Amino acid sequence: MTILKIDSSITGEASVSRQLTNAIIDQLKAQDSGATIVTRDLVAEPLDHLTLAAFADTKVLDEFLAADTIVIGAPMYNFGVPSQLKAWIDRIAVAGKTFRYTANGPEGLVGDKRVIVAISRGGFYDTTSPFEHVETYLAGLFGFIGVKPEFVQANGIAAGPEQREAGIANGLEEVERLAA
Repeated sequence: MTILKIDSSITGEASVSRQLTNAIIDQLKAQDSGATIVTRDLVAEPLDHLTLAAFADTKVLDEFLAADTIVIGAPMYNFGVPSQLKAWIDRIAVAGKTFRYTANGPEGLVGDKRVIVAISRGGFYDTTSPFEHVETYLAGLFGFIGVKPEFVQANGIAAGPEQREAGIANGLEEVERLAA
């Protein structure tokens, strides 16, 4: 099994989403000790914003397509995904490769992958909040390309030290649930 780990938090070692992606990777490795882990840190090695010339470079797309499982750290910044993560998404949402348009509408072409997204939010949001554009966006995007993502969440991490710890503990419990 090949696991692609994507981190996009700018806060380095203090990152809650990175703590969750690391825990997810540990769980996946415990299930398959022979798994190959490919790591892409979008902050340490950022991708340029999408241009026509960038479409010619398929390295990111090839890396995504080669993975069996994708683990994504997606902190909420200003109600949405970090721009670093959006630049990565722009390289995997490619007509004819990960989706296609048909007479019956769009069709996802990537149904054989597992995608696990670790979301961290400073406040308290769910998919009914008018300001939540991380889970809803990623669920829509991955659904469009044919994958139903799984989500692990840590909410309220900027609401004080006690709530930060409670949010992290909740996220780690969700990681354990995924492993079951």
